[in-house]
Amino acid sequence: MTCRPILSAMAALVLAGCGSDPTTRAMTGAGAGAGMGAAIGAIFGGIGAVPGALIGAGIGGSTGVVTSGTDVNLGGPS
Repeated sequence: MTCRPILSAMAALVLAGCGSDPTTRAMTGAGAGAGMGAAIGAIFGGIGAVPGALIGAGIGGSTGVVTSGTDVNLGGPS
């Protein structure tokens, strides 16, 4: 199955977007969003990888700016 590694990579990109200040969250969110947008655009077709990356970067970056570092707390490492 090729979907499982792709979904795992997407989850890793989402969890990589973190930071304590809005600038860091915006940058990591934009990077994660661009990666996921490109992957989704390339895999599922439709708009393509480049437009998907641009849309994902915009959504990820803006989400990083408007959220705080304490909005999601997954706890410390075990």
